[in-house]
Amino acid sequence: MKQNLFGKSLPELQDVVAQLGLPRFTAKQMAQWLYQKDITSIDEMTNLSKKARGMLSDKYLLGLSAPISAQESKDGTKKYLFSIGDNGYIESAFIPESKRNTICVSSQVGCKMRCLFCMTGRQGLKSNLTAGEILNQIRSLPEWQKLTNIVFMGMGEPLDNLDAVLKSLDILTSEWGFGWSKRKITVSTIGIVPAMRRFLIESECHLAVSLHSPFESERKMLMPVSHVHSIESIVKEIKRHDLGRHRRISFEYIVFGGINDTSKHVKELARVLNGINCRINLIRFHEIPKTPLASTDERRLQIFKDALSNKGIFTSVRASRGQDIDAACGLLSTKNQQPAIPEIKTIA
Repeated sequence: MKQNLFGKSLPELQDVVAQLGLPRFTAKQMAQWLYQKDITSIDEMTNLSKKARGMLSDKYLLGLSAPISAQESKDGTKKYLFSIGDNGYIESAFIPESKRNTICVSSQVGCKMRCLFCMTGRQGLKSNLTAGEILNQIRSLPEWQKLTNIVFMGMGEPLDNLDAVLKSLDILTSEWGFGWSKRKITVSTIGIVPAMRRFLIESECHLAVSLHSPFESERKMLMPVSHVHSIESIVKEIKRHDLGRHRRISFEYIVFGGINDTSKHVKELARVLNGINCRINLIRFHEIPKTPLASTDERRLQIFKDALSNKGIFTSVRASRGQDIDAACGLLSTKNQQPAIPEIKTIA
């Protein structure tokens, strides 16, 4: 079976050309074609000899795969669905704004974390994505050359697939690869502490931690991973690292009505996050089928934001996008899965 070239690192491409007996500099030429130019076949690598292109085509595929469907919101947000062979489907979202164009990419097919508010978790974990499958969501996007920001906040837990995520970040930020600034990429996590430690050491990209409550009992209800990785252990690990002036730590906080939107939550958030130079992103809940959770109302959301700001915490409310399409994470791909998703009846 032929291998894909797309998704290979420069050292891996150097191994490819060595095995074929091609000059070593051919690897960097290939990387530039793969990650910097708009090609659809190996034969378009025109600064390689015809013989070299033929040798590559005999053993390798380019490795790009277009989305199989798309939904477009009236606000311009687009949700793309990709097929991952027998393993199912993944989705990515293109989010255009006045000063930036962001893509939200997936890192796994499904997810094993089973967060109460997330549709993807109901699928279970089907497989990890390769670096090539992660990057394909970017490169195969019709708008890929217009992108300004990348967030790893789609399907799956990125730090549960850390090797592939780090490899994709290397290809994205290397001068021989996409050449992106590390300051334009954010990786999200629910807080797997050992993997988070490795990420903070090996990558300089931004980190976003899904918090959603400062109280362990509530967070365990919302996010079962809290039974293993406590809020205290996550915060302690972050404080161990010198993050510098340009690296951002943010905490993602979906605001659920009557659950995590009170003054006691504001007070405890200020206590828990004391000493961390961070921001809190408040997120309206995109409701999913068969869940007991609901978003807070707009008035309460603003009161909550103002209270956090008054505690000296930089706080913003993320704009809701794509509400007229299947924008909630995992919703579009789940509709293509069988059997039907289970119902969750309680939050106790």
